[in-house]
Amino acid sequence: MISITSFSVEKHTDYTGSKIGMWLFLFTEMLLFGGLFLIYSTYRAKYPISFHVAAKDLNIQIGTLNTILLLTSSLTMAISILSIKNGSRRGSASFLMITIIFGLLFLFNKYFEWGEKIAHGIYPGSEALSVIDSSIVLFYNLYFVMTGLHALHVLAGIFVLFIMFVLLLKKNINRHDFVKLENTGLYWHFVDIIWIYLFPLFYLIT
Repeated sequence: MISITSFSVEKHTDYTGSKIGMWLFLFTEMLLFGGLFLIYSTYRAKYPISFHVAAKDLNIQIGTLNTILLLTSSLTMAISILSIKNGSRRGSASFLMITIIFGLLFLFNKYFEWGEKIAHGIYPGSEALSVIDSSIVLFYNLYFVMTGLHALHVLAGIFVLFIMFVLLLKKNINRHDFVKLENTGLYWHFVDIIWIYLFPLFYLIT
């Protein structure tokens, strides 16, 4: 008589491979934004006066507020990861939700800022821009493309953060398995760093 022995299969997670995969993804994102920063720098050097004049019309108060929101969200994201490492799933979920709220506030402010510009006819291809200096038009085209692309990354980050929040509630993320949350944190920090470069380039330009 042949006896059948049942084997228990342990769930295996390749933490190192997961981290490397995330860093490779972020590297491709760095190439994308790095190319845009290079284009901006080239035209900034070519049209310094026009870029300076155009930047004066941007709302520096909203830009500053959004910078504070994203920097604070990086802090709450880090605390969320630290909390789950210490075994506090509820604390991790709470700080993760705060991070999501900060991200949504950032997008709300950006929507308000863009809406103000669009209401005045300032957007790519608008009639108002067609009658002014082409170098100023170039500034606004870069502004909408680069901040818009960043906003899309913030929106994607919020979506992933919400998924992590659900996984925390379902206990799929815990103190023994939190690599998904860590990778999400890396992405969110990357998004924040990109804004730290965008803010002075567009709002504090001199």
